[in-house]
Amino acid sequence: MFTGIIEEIGRIENIKKGPKSLAITIRGEKIFSDLKVGDSVAVNGVCLTATTIGNSIFTADVMPESIKMTTFTNLKVHQPVNLERAMLANGRFGGHIVAGHVDGTGRIINREQTDNAIIFTIEAPKSVMDYVIYKGSITIDGISLTIMRRTDSSFSVSIIPHTLSETILGFAHIGTEVNLETDIAGRYIRHFMNLGSEPTEEKPKKSMQSLLVENGFI
Repeated sequence: MFTGIIEEIGRIENIKKGPKSLAITIRGEKIFSDLKVGDSVAVNGVCLTATTIGNSIFTADVMPESIKMTTFTNLKVHQPVNLERAMLANGRFGGHIVAGHVDGTGRIINREQTDNAIIFTIEAPKSVMDYVIYKGSITIDGISLTIMRRTDSSFSVSIIPHTLSETILGFAHIGTEVNLETDIAGRYIRHFMNLGSEPTEEKPKKSMQSLLVENGFI
């Protein structure tokens, strides 16, 4: 699990492409103070596992599913990326609970300055917007942020100067694609409210009545 508080901006050192997968090598500084092989690192909000480590670089494999759901199809060598190590049980919890499991991608459609804040408006698909609530939490490229307004197809967040300078949002512009992860609590609540009516990859959906019968309630 992560908190959405970015530790540093790293850079893509190398990309090795497979038929449907990637192996990426990333250079950083701060995260290597205690990083070990097998540790989790959120890269632009995507939970990856460090498979090799050395000389301030680590390599991670990216599965086809992760590529399909994220902006990783557009990764380029030397591109800056947000990095965060998995949270420690005895650490401060500065953001919100972040799983590193991206729900989908969005696109920045507006960027405007209001006093000391930069307001980004992001267009997102319905599969993401269903979980976006006013004043709720969302993760953009791994950054924990608060939703300041929403429409049926977009939402806005207000960014302070520190966040802009310490994350890759400082490089973002209109048209930039970003990884989005909605609040995990909302996902579970929605699932349980729709229990039995949501399809899965493993088996067809069941009605609530059939589930009650199957479990001996009726």
